[in-house]
Amino acid sequence: MEATESALNSDKKPAATIRVEKRMNGRWAFVLTYRGVTYPAQGQFGSELQAQAAAQAAMKLLERRG
Repeated sequence: MEATESALNSDKKPAATIRVEKRMNGRWAFVLTYRGVTYPAQGQFGSELQAQAAAQAAMKLLERRG
């Protein structure tokens, strides 16, 4: 199972893509691609919602850093 979200920049191209996926151990993780850089799967979250919230927070931190 997988969920994907994108944040669009001014050129209507995704500046960030978040992919939330269920791991083989039943835990949830997210993969974040920001400005063409893919960060490896992060987290061992108990629910898909927790993984999505953590991914959003990580994306906001990257956006603030520029």
